[in-house]
Amino acid sequence: MPKAISLTELNAVLRAVTALPPPASLEEIAGRLPRSFARRTLQRRLAQLVTESRLTALGTRAGRRYQAPGAAAPLSATPAPSHEPTSRVLAESPAEVDPIRLSLTAQQTKRLVARPMTLRKPVGYVFSFLDGYRPNVSAYLSPALRKKLAALGRTTGEALPAGTHLRKVMDRLLIDLSWNSSRLEGNTYSLLETQRLFEAGEAAEGKAAHETQMILNHKAAIELLAEHAGEIGFNRYTVCNLHALLSENLLPEAAAGGRLRTQAVGIGGSVYHPLEVPSTIEECFDQILATAAAIKDPFEQAFFAMVQLPYLQPFEDVNKRVSRLAANIPLVQHNLGPLSFVDVPQSDYTHAILGVYELNRVDYLRDVFEWAYERSCARYAAVRQVLGEPDAFRLRHRERLKEVVAAVVRAGRDKKAAATFVRREAEKLPEPSDRKRFAEIAETELTSLHEGNFARYRLRPAEFAAWQKTWR
Repeated sequence: MPKAISLTELNAVLRAVTALPPPASLEEIAGRLPRSFARRTLQRRLAQLVTESRLTALGTRAGRRYQAPGAAAPLSATPAPSHEPTSRVLAESPAEVDPIRLSLTAQQTKRLVARPMTLRKPVGYVFSFLDGYRPNVSAYLSPALRKKLAALGRTTGEALPAGTHLRKVMDRLLIDLSWNSSRLEGNTYSLLETQRLFEAGEAAEGKAAHETQMILNHKAAIELLAEHAGEIGFNRYTVCNLHALLSENLLPEAAAGGRLRTQAVGIGGSVYHPLEVPSTIEECFDQILATAAAIKDPFEQAFFAMVQLPYLQPFEDVNKRVSRLAANIPLVQHNLGPLSFVDVPQSDYTHAILGVYELNRVDYLRDVFEWAYERSCARYAAVRQVLGEPDAFRLRHRERLKEVVAAVVRAGRDKKAAATFVRREAEKLPEPSDRKRFAEIAETELTSLHEGNFARYRLRPAEFAAWQKTWR
Protein backbone atom coordinates (compact mmCIF):
# COMPACT_ATOMS: atom_id res chain seq x y z
CA MET A 1 0.00 0.00 0.00
CA PRO A 2 1.24 3.57 -0.69
CA LYS A 3 2.67 5.40 2.30
CA ALA A 4 0.11 7.65 4.00
CA ILE A 5 0.63 11.36 3.45
CA SER A 6 1.09 13.39 6.62
CA LEU A 7 -1.91 15.57 7.49
CA THR A 8 0.52 18.26 8.70
CA GLU A 9 2.19 18.37 5.28
CA LEU A 10 -1.16 18.53 3.48
CA ASN A 11 -2.32 21.41 5.66
CA ALA A 12 0.95 23.27 5.08
CA VAL A 13 0.51 22.96 1.31
CA LEU A 14 -3.14 24.02 1.58
CA ARG A 15 -2.20 27.13 3.58
CA ALA A 16 0.47 28.03 1.02
CA VAL A 17 -2.03 27.84 -1.85
CA THR A 18 -4.73 29.88 -0.11
CA ALA A 19 -2.17 32.57 0.79
CA LEU A 20 -1.37 33.15 -2.89
CA PRO A 21 -3.44 34.98 -5.54
CA PRO A 22 -5.42 32.33 -7.46
CA PRO A 23 -4.50 30.33 -9.41
CA ALA A 24 -1.00 29.51 -8.06
CA SER A 25 1.75 27.68 -9.92
CA LEU A 26 3.81 24.83 -8.50
CA GLU A 27 6.84 27.12 -8.19
CA GLU A 28 4.84 29.80 -6.38
CA ILE A 29 3.46 27.26 -3.93
CA ALA A 30 6.91 25.82 -3.29
CA GLY A 31 8.19 29.31 -2.47
CA ARG A 32 5.54 29.78 0.24
CA LEU A 33 6.19 26.51 2.07
CA PRO A 34 8.05 26.56 5.40
CA ARG A 35 10.31 23.75 4.19
CA SER A 36 11.28 22.49 0.75
CA PHE A 37 9.77 19.46 -0.95
CA ALA A 38 11.02 17.53 -3.96
CA ARG A 39 8.98 18.54 -7.02
CA ARG A 40 7.37 15.13 -7.32
CA THR A 41 6.58 15.05 -3.59
CA LEU A 42 4.83 18.41 -3.80
CA GLN A 43 2.88 17.25 -6.86
CA ARG A 44 1.64 14.24 -4.89
CA ARG A 45 0.50 16.45 -1.99
CA LEU A 46 -1.35 18.73 -4.39
CA ALA A 47 -2.94 15.76 -6.17
CA GLN A 48 -4.16 14.42 -2.83
CA LEU A 49 -5.73 17.78 -1.97
CA VAL A 50 -7.43 17.87 -5.36
CA THR A 51 -8.75 14.32 -4.84
CA GLU A 52 -10.18 15.38 -1.48
CA SER A 53 -11.77 18.45 -3.14
CA ARG A 54 -9.79 20.80 -0.89
CA LEU A 55 -8.13 22.29 -3.99
CA THR A 56 -9.01 22.69 -7.65
CA ALA A 57 -6.49 22.09 -10.45
CA LEU A 58 -6.56 24.22 -13.61
CA GLY A 59 -4.68 24.10 -16.90
CA THR A 60 -2.34 21.72 -18.67
CA ARG A 61 0.16 19.37 -17.07
CA ALA A 62 3.16 21.60 -17.68
CA GLY A 63 1.42 24.81 -16.59
CA ARG A 64 -1.05 23.43 -14.08
CA ARG A 65 -2.15 25.84 -11.35
CA TYR A 66 -4.07 25.36 -8.13
CA GLN A 67 -6.62 27.31 -6.13
CA ALA A 68 -9.16 26.84 -3.37
CA PRO A 69 -12.59 25.65 -4.64
CA GLY A 70 -14.71 28.63 -5.65
CA ALA A 71 -11.80 31.08 -5.82
CA ALA A 72 -11.95 33.58 -8.66
CA ALA A 73 -9.69 32.72 -11.55
CA PRO A 74 -9.14 34.14 -15.04
CA LEU A 75 -11.32 32.57 -17.71
CA SER A 76 -9.50 30.84 -20.55
CA ALA A 77 -10.69 31.23 -24.09
CA THR A 78 -12.32 28.23 -25.72
CA PRO A 79 -9.74 26.65 -28.03
CA ALA A 80 -10.43 26.42 -31.73
CA PRO A 81 -11.06 22.93 -33.08
CA SER A 82 -7.89 21.08 -33.95
CA HIS A 83 -7.18 20.39 -37.60
CA GLU A 84 -4.05 18.36 -36.95
CA PRO A 85 -3.85 15.14 -38.98
CA THR A 86 -4.65 12.01 -36.97
CA SER A 87 -1.12 10.71 -37.32
CA ARG A 88 0.03 13.59 -35.13
CA VAL A 89 -0.29 13.62 -31.36
CA LEU A 90 -3.33 15.68 -30.38
CA ALA A 91 -4.07 17.87 -27.33
CA GLU A 92 -2.43 16.54 -24.20
CA SER A 93 -4.74 17.98 -21.59
CA PRO A 94 -8.43 17.30 -20.93
CA ALA A 95 -8.57 20.83 -19.53
CA GLU A 96 -8.56 22.09 -23.11
CA VAL A 97 -11.75 20.31 -24.24
CA ASP A 98 -15.44 20.91 -23.69
CA PRO A 99 -16.64 19.93 -20.19
CA ILE A 100 -18.59 16.74 -19.65
CA ARG A 101 -22.33 17.24 -19.94
CA LEU A 102 -23.78 16.21 -16.57
CA SER A 103 -27.39 15.33 -15.88
CA LEU A 104 -29.13 16.95 -12.91
CA THR A 105 -28.73 13.78 -10.85
CA ALA A 106 -25.04 13.57 -11.76
CA GLN A 107 -24.58 17.19 -10.71
CA GLN A 108 -26.16 16.33 -7.37
CA THR A 109 -23.81 13.35 -6.96
CA LYS A 110 -20.86 15.57 -7.76
CA ARG A 111 -21.87 18.07 -5.09
CA LEU A 112 -22.29 15.34 -2.49
CA VAL A 113 -18.90 13.68 -3.04
CA ALA A 114 -17.11 17.05 -3.36
CA ARG A 115 -17.93 17.94 0.23
CA PRO A 116 -15.12 17.75 2.80
CA MET A 117 -14.60 14.20 4.07
CA THR A 118 -15.72 15.27 7.55
CA LEU A 119 -19.20 15.89 6.16
CA ARG A 120 -19.47 12.54 4.35
CA LYS A 121 -20.74 9.52 6.26
CA PRO A 122 -18.35 6.50 6.38
CA VAL A 123 -19.84 3.54 4.51
CA GLY A 124 -18.96 -0.09 3.85
CA TYR A 125 -19.65 -2.53 1.04
CA VAL A 126 -23.38 -2.78 0.25
CA PHE A 127 -24.16 -6.33 -0.91
CA SER A 128 -27.54 -5.39 -2.36
CA PHE A 129 -25.80 -3.11 -4.86
CA LEU A 130 -24.53 -6.24 -6.62
CA ASP A 131 -27.21 -8.72 -5.56
CA GLY A 132 -29.98 -6.47 -6.82
CA TYR A 133 -28.62 -6.41 -10.37
CA ARG A 134 -30.25 -8.95 -12.72
CA PRO A 135 -28.58 -9.44 -16.12
CA ASN A 136 -30.76 -8.34 -19.03
CA VAL A 137 -33.48 -7.25 -16.60
CA SER A 138 -31.67 -4.58 -14.62
CA ALA A 139 -29.76 -1.96 -16.59
CA TYR A 140 -27.44 0.91 -15.75
CA LEU A 141 -27.73 2.26 -19.31
CA SER A 142 -31.09 3.14 -20.87
CA PRO A 143 -32.16 1.47 -24.15
CA ALA A 144 -31.83 4.84 -25.91
CA LEU A 145 -28.27 5.32 -24.66
CA ARG A 146 -27.26 1.78 -25.62
CA LYS A 147 -28.67 2.36 -29.10
CA LYS A 148 -26.76 5.63 -29.39
CA LEU A 149 -23.48 4.05 -28.30
CA ALA A 150 -23.98 1.13 -30.69
CA ALA A 151 -24.38 3.56 -33.59
CA LEU A 152 -21.23 5.41 -32.54
CA GLY A 153 -19.18 2.27 -32.05
CA ARG A 154 -20.18 0.40 -35.18
CA THR A 155 -17.09 -0.11 -37.34
CA THR A 156 -18.20 -2.40 -40.15
CA GLY A 157 -21.29 -4.03 -41.53
CA GLU A 158 -19.45 -7.30 -42.12
CA ALA A 159 -19.13 -10.07 -39.54
CA LEU A 160 -15.42 -10.32 -38.76
CA PRO A 161 -13.38 -12.20 -36.15
CA ALA A 162 -13.26 -10.73 -32.64
CA GLY A 163 -10.58 -8.10 -32.27
CA THR A 164 -10.39 -7.19 -35.96
CA HIS A 165 -11.15 -3.52 -35.38
CA LEU A 166 -8.85 -3.30 -32.37
CA ARG A 167 -5.91 -4.51 -34.46
CA LYS A 168 -6.71 -1.94 -37.15
CA VAL A 169 -6.24 0.96 -34.75
CA MET A 170 -3.76 -0.80 -32.47
CA ASP A 171 -0.80 1.57 -32.85
CA ARG A 172 -2.89 4.61 -31.98
CA LEU A 173 -4.83 2.83 -29.22
CA LEU A 174 -1.70 1.55 -27.47
CA ILE A 175 -0.58 5.13 -26.94
CA ASP A 176 -4.00 6.65 -26.22
CA LEU A 177 -5.32 4.09 -23.75
CA SER A 178 -1.98 3.53 -21.99
CA TRP A 179 -1.49 7.26 -21.51
CA ASN A 180 -5.05 8.18 -20.59
CA SER A 181 -5.58 5.33 -18.15
CA SER A 182 -2.22 6.08 -16.50
CA ARG A 183 -2.99 9.81 -16.43
CA LEU A 184 -6.18 9.09 -14.50
CA GLU A 185 -3.95 7.51 -11.85
CA GLY A 186 -1.82 10.65 -11.54
CA ASN A 187 0.95 9.56 -13.92
CA THR A 188 2.84 12.63 -15.19
CA TYR A 189 4.08 11.24 -18.52
CA SER A 190 2.97 13.37 -21.46
CA LEU A 191 1.39 11.90 -24.55
CA LEU A 192 4.53 12.59 -26.55
CA GLU A 193 6.71 10.97 -23.90
CA THR A 194 4.45 7.90 -23.96
CA GLN A 195 4.73 7.74 -27.73
CA ARG A 196 8.53 7.93 -27.55
CA LEU A 197 8.66 5.24 -24.87
CA PHE A 198 6.77 2.86 -27.14
CA GLU A 199 8.46 3.75 -30.41
CA ALA A 200 12.05 4.28 -29.28
CA GLY A 201 12.08 2.44 -25.97
CA GLU A 202 13.31 5.58 -24.19
CA ALA A 203 11.99 6.42 -20.72
CA ALA A 204 11.27 10.12 -20.19
CA GLU A 205 13.85 12.08 -18.23
CA GLY A 206 12.92 13.08 -14.71
CA LYS A 207 10.10 10.56 -14.39
CA ALA A 208 9.86 8.07 -11.54
CA ALA A 209 10.47 4.44 -12.44
CA HIS A 210 6.98 3.45 -11.35
CA GLU A 211 5.47 5.86 -13.90
CA THR A 212 7.41 4.27 -16.75
CA GLN A 213 6.44 0.82 -15.47
CA MET A 214 2.77 1.81 -15.30
CA ILE A 215 2.78 2.93 -18.94
CA LEU A 216 4.56 -0.22 -20.16
CA ASN A 217 2.20 -2.41 -18.15
CA HIS A 218 -0.78 -0.86 -19.91
CA LYS A 219 0.79 -1.65 -23.26
CA ALA A 220 1.22 -5.30 -22.31
CA ALA A 221 -2.37 -5.56 -21.04
CA ILE A 222 -3.83 -4.00 -24.21
CA GLU A 223 -1.78 -6.41 -26.32
CA LEU A 224 -3.33 -9.28 -24.36
CA LEU A 225 -6.80 -8.07 -25.37
CA ALA A 226 -5.76 -7.81 -29.01
CA GLU A 227 -3.77 -11.02 -29.37
CA HIS A 228 -6.31 -13.20 -27.53
CA ALA A 229 -9.49 -11.48 -28.70
CA GLY A 230 -11.24 -14.79 -29.38
CA GLU A 231 -10.46 -16.17 -25.91
CA ILE A 232 -10.97 -13.24 -23.55
CA GLY A 233 -14.14 -12.71 -21.56
CA PHE A 234 -15.46 -11.97 -18.11
CA ASN A 235 -13.68 -14.88 -16.49
CA ARG A 236 -10.83 -15.34 -14.04
CA TYR A 237 -8.28 -16.01 -16.77
CA THR A 238 -8.86 -12.64 -18.44
CA VAL A 239 -9.44 -10.35 -15.47
CA CYS A 240 -6.74 -11.83 -13.24
CA ASN A 241 -4.20 -11.77 -16.05
CA LEU A 242 -5.11 -8.18 -16.85
CA HIS A 243 -4.33 -7.38 -13.23
CA ALA A 244 -1.07 -9.33 -13.33
CA LEU A 245 0.08 -7.38 -16.39
CA LEU A 246 -1.08 -3.99 -15.12
CA SER A 247 0.49 -4.47 -11.69
CA GLU A 248 3.81 -6.01 -12.76
CA ASN A 249 6.66 -4.61 -10.67
CA LEU A 250 4.29 -2.17 -8.94
CA LEU A 251 3.19 -4.20 -5.91
CA PRO A 252 5.26 -4.89 -2.79
CA GLU A 253 4.78 -8.63 -3.27
CA ALA A 254 5.24 -10.01 -6.79
CA ALA A 255 2.85 -12.91 -6.14
CA ALA A 256 0.01 -10.45 -5.51
CA GLY A 257 -0.28 -9.80 -9.24
CA GLY A 258 -3.39 -11.56 -10.54
CA ARG A 259 -4.31 -12.82 -7.06
CA LEU A 260 -7.37 -11.76 -5.07
CA ARG A 261 -6.42 -9.81 -1.97
CA THR A 262 -6.33 -11.31 1.50
CA GLN A 263 -5.87 -8.06 3.42
CA ALA A 264 -7.78 -4.87 4.08
CA VAL A 265 -7.27 -1.86 1.82
CA GLY A 266 -8.15 1.79 2.17
CA ILE A 267 -9.34 4.29 -0.43
CA GLY A 268 -7.49 7.60 -0.35
CA GLY A 269 -9.77 10.63 -0.23
CA SER A 270 -12.87 8.53 0.40
CA VAL A 271 -15.01 7.49 3.38
CA TYR A 272 -15.71 4.11 1.73
CA HIS A 273 -14.29 0.99 3.40
CA PRO A 274 -14.15 -2.08 1.09
CA LEU A 275 -14.73 -5.67 2.19
CA GLU A 276 -12.02 -7.31 4.27
CA VAL A 277 -12.94 -11.04 4.50
CA PRO A 278 -11.06 -12.95 1.74
CA SER A 279 -13.73 -15.61 1.24
CA THR A 280 -16.42 -12.95 0.80
CA ILE A 281 -14.25 -11.00 -1.63
CA GLU A 282 -13.77 -14.14 -3.70
CA GLU A 283 -17.48 -14.94 -3.66
CA CYS A 284 -18.41 -11.42 -4.81
CA PHE A 285 -15.68 -11.43 -7.46
CA ASP A 286 -17.05 -14.63 -8.99
CA GLN A 287 -20.56 -13.18 -8.84
CA ILE A 288 -19.42 -10.04 -10.69
CA LEU A 289 -17.79 -12.13 -13.42
CA ALA A 290 -20.81 -14.40 -13.80
CA THR A 291 -23.20 -11.46 -13.92
CA ALA A 292 -21.08 -9.57 -16.46
CA ALA A 293 -20.72 -12.66 -18.66
CA ALA A 294 -24.51 -13.08 -18.71
CA ILE A 295 -25.21 -9.52 -19.90
CA LYS A 296 -26.02 -9.51 -23.62
CA ASP A 297 -25.50 -5.85 -24.50
CA PRO A 298 -21.77 -5.06 -24.89
CA PHE A 299 -22.10 -1.49 -23.59
CA GLU A 300 -24.03 -2.56 -20.51
CA GLN A 301 -21.32 -5.19 -19.95
CA ALA A 302 -18.58 -2.59 -20.28
CA PHE A 303 -20.21 -0.16 -17.90
CA PHE A 304 -21.11 -2.87 -15.38
CA ALA A 305 -17.40 -3.76 -15.19
CA MET A 306 -16.46 -0.10 -14.68
CA VAL A 307 -18.89 0.11 -11.77
CA GLN A 308 -18.63 -3.19 -9.91
CA LEU A 309 -14.95 -4.14 -10.21
CA PRO A 310 -13.52 -1.03 -8.53
CA TYR A 311 -16.36 -1.03 -6.00
CA LEU A 312 -15.34 -4.49 -4.79
CA GLN A 313 -11.60 -3.73 -4.88
CA PRO A 314 -10.80 -7.43 -5.47
CA PHE A 315 -7.04 -6.84 -5.73
CA GLU A 316 -4.58 -5.11 -3.41
CA ASP A 317 -4.19 -2.22 -5.85
CA VAL A 318 -4.66 -1.33 -9.55
CA ASN A 319 -8.39 -2.10 -9.44
CA LYS A 320 -9.58 0.94 -11.41
CA ARG A 321 -7.01 0.27 -14.13
CA VAL A 322 -8.29 -3.30 -14.42
CA SER A 323 -11.87 -2.05 -14.71
CA ARG A 324 -11.00 0.41 -17.48
CA LEU A 325 -9.35 -2.26 -19.60
CA ALA A 326 -12.00 -4.85 -18.73
CA ALA A 327 -14.60 -2.40 -20.06
CA ASN A 328 -13.01 -2.94 -23.47
CA ILE A 329 -13.50 -6.72 -23.42
CA PRO A 330 -17.04 -6.73 -24.92
CA LEU A 331 -16.10 -3.94 -27.32
CA VAL A 332 -13.18 -5.99 -28.62
CA GLN A 333 -15.33 -9.11 -28.90
CA HIS A 334 -18.00 -7.30 -30.93
CA ASN A 335 -15.55 -5.27 -33.08
CA LEU A 336 -16.89 -2.02 -31.67
CA GLY A 337 -14.82 1.11 -31.29
CA PRO A 338 -12.56 0.89 -28.22
CA LEU A 339 -12.87 3.07 -25.12
CA SER A 340 -9.58 4.88 -24.49
CA PHE A 341 -10.75 7.58 -22.02
CA VAL A 342 -9.31 10.23 -24.31
CA ASP A 343 -9.65 13.73 -22.78
CA VAL A 344 -11.49 12.54 -19.64
CA PRO A 345 -10.68 15.01 -16.83
CA GLN A 346 -9.12 13.27 -13.85
CA SER A 347 -11.34 15.17 -11.40
CA ASP A 348 -14.53 14.04 -13.16
CA TYR A 349 -13.47 10.41 -13.21
CA THR A 350 -12.38 10.55 -9.56
CA HIS A 351 -15.60 12.13 -8.34
CA ALA A 352 -17.71 9.79 -10.48
CA ILE A 353 -16.01 6.77 -8.91
CA LEU A 354 -16.53 8.29 -5.46
CA GLY A 355 -20.23 8.46 -6.29
CA VAL A 356 -20.19 4.69 -6.78
CA TYR A 357 -18.09 4.02 -3.68
CA GLU A 358 -19.92 6.23 -1.21
CA LEU A 359 -23.45 6.54 -2.60
CA ASN A 360 -23.88 3.54 -4.94
CA ARG A 361 -24.92 6.05 -7.60
CA VAL A 362 -23.87 5.44 -11.19
CA ASP A 363 -25.33 8.58 -12.79
CA TYR A 364 -22.10 10.62 -12.74
CA LEU A 365 -19.94 7.74 -13.98
CA ARG A 366 -22.53 7.00 -16.67
CA ASP A 367 -22.24 10.55 -18.00
CA VAL A 368 -18.44 10.24 -18.00
CA PHE A 369 -18.71 6.89 -19.82
CA GLU A 370 -21.03 8.28 -22.50
CA TRP A 371 -18.90 11.39 -23.06
CA ALA A 372 -15.66 9.40 -23.13
CA TYR A 373 -17.03 6.90 -25.64
CA GLU A 374 -18.20 9.65 -27.98
CA ARG A 375 -14.70 11.14 -28.02
CA SER A 376 -13.00 7.76 -28.40
CA CYS A 377 -15.17 6.82 -31.36
CA ALA A 378 -14.49 10.15 -33.05
CA ARG A 379 -10.75 9.59 -32.59
CA TYR A 380 -10.69 6.11 -34.12
CA ALA A 381 -13.09 6.92 -36.93
CA ALA A 382 -10.53 9.51 -38.00
CA VAL A 383 -7.72 6.97 -37.65
CA ARG A 384 -9.60 4.51 -39.86
CA GLN A 385 -10.14 7.21 -42.48
CA VAL A 386 -6.42 7.97 -42.62
CA LEU A 387 -5.45 4.30 -42.74
CA GLY A 388 -8.09 3.38 -45.29
CA GLU A 389 -10.21 0.26 -45.12
CA PRO A 390 -8.15 -2.96 -45.13
CA ASP A 391 -8.75 -5.91 -47.40
CA ALA A 392 -11.77 -7.75 -45.95
CA PHE A 393 -10.52 -11.10 -47.32
CA ARG A 394 -7.20 -10.72 -45.51
CA LEU A 395 -9.00 -9.76 -42.32
CA ARG A 396 -11.30 -12.78 -42.53
CA HIS A 397 -8.38 -15.19 -43.00
CA ARG A 398 -5.83 -13.27 -40.96
CA GLU A 399 -5.15 -15.92 -38.33
CA ARG A 400 -5.01 -18.81 -40.79
CA LEU A 401 -2.59 -16.90 -43.02
CA LYS A 402 -0.33 -16.31 -40.04
CA GLU A 403 -0.43 -19.99 -39.14
CA VAL A 404 0.49 -21.09 -42.68
CA VAL A 405 3.37 -18.62 -43.02
CA ALA A 406 4.71 -19.56 -39.59
CA ALA A 407 4.46 -23.26 -40.41
CA VAL A 408 6.55 -22.78 -43.56
CA VAL A 409 9.25 -20.95 -41.64
CA ARG A 410 9.37 -23.29 -38.65
CA ALA A 411 9.59 -26.34 -40.90
CA GLY A 412 12.46 -24.74 -42.86
CA ARG A 413 10.67 -25.30 -46.18
CA ASP A 414 12.29 -24.01 -49.37
CA LYS A 415 10.27 -22.28 -52.11
CA LYS A 416 9.24 -25.48 -53.87
CA ALA A 417 8.12 -27.21 -50.67
CA ALA A 418 6.41 -24.06 -49.49
CA ALA A 419 4.36 -23.77 -52.68
CA THR A 420 3.14 -27.33 -52.29
CA PHE A 421 2.33 -26.82 -48.62
CA VAL A 422 0.45 -23.56 -49.25
CA ARG A 423 -1.71 -25.13 -52.00
CA ARG A 424 -2.53 -28.06 -49.73
CA GLU A 425 -3.54 -25.75 -46.89
CA ALA A 426 -5.62 -23.58 -49.25
CA GLU A 427 -7.58 -26.67 -50.34
CA LYS A 428 -8.78 -27.07 -46.76
CA LEU A 429 -10.86 -23.89 -46.96
CA PRO A 430 -14.61 -24.64 -47.12
CA GLU A 431 -15.29 -22.10 -49.89
CA PRO A 432 -13.71 -23.16 -53.22
CA SER A 433 -13.76 -19.55 -54.43
CA ASP A 434 -11.46 -18.55 -51.57
CA ARG A 435 -8.71 -21.11 -52.19
CA LYS A 436 -6.82 -19.53 -55.07
CA ARG A 437 -6.81 -16.08 -53.45
CA PHE A 438 -5.68 -17.53 -50.14
CA ALA A 439 -2.73 -19.29 -51.78
CA GLU A 440 -1.72 -16.14 -53.66
CA ILE A 441 -1.78 -14.02 -50.50
CA ALA A 442 0.12 -16.60 -48.45
CA GLU A 443 2.85 -16.78 -51.09
CA THR A 444 3.04 -12.99 -51.23
CA GLU A 445 3.38 -12.88 -47.46
CA LEU A 446 6.25 -15.37 -47.61
CA THR A 447 8.13 -13.48 -50.29
CA SER A 448 7.64 -10.26 -48.31
CA LEU A 449 9.10 -11.62 -45.07
CA HIS A 450 12.14 -9.76 -43.75
CA GLU A 451 13.87 -9.08 -40.46
CA GLY A 452 11.64 -6.08 -39.79
CA ASN A 453 8.27 -7.84 -39.95
CA PHE A 454 8.60 -11.55 -39.07
CA ALA A 455 7.53 -10.98 -35.44
CA ARG A 456 3.92 -10.42 -36.51
CA TYR A 457 3.82 -14.14 -37.37
CA ARG A 458 4.88 -14.95 -33.79
CA LEU A 459 8.24 -16.19 -35.02
CA ARG A 460 11.43 -16.05 -32.98
CA PRO A 461 14.63 -14.55 -34.42
CA ALA A 462 16.37 -17.93 -34.39
CA GLU A 463 13.52 -19.52 -36.37
CA PHE A 464 13.58 -16.78 -38.99
CA ALA A 465 17.39 -16.86 -39.31
CA ALA A 466 17.42 -20.65 -39.80
CA TRP A 467 14.67 -20.49 -42.44
CA GLN A 468 16.45 -17.78 -44.43
CA LYS A 469 19.30 -20.24 -45.11
CA THR A 470 16.89 -22.70 -46.77
CA TRP A 471 14.69 -20.20 -48.62
CA ARG A 472 15.87 -20.69 -52.15
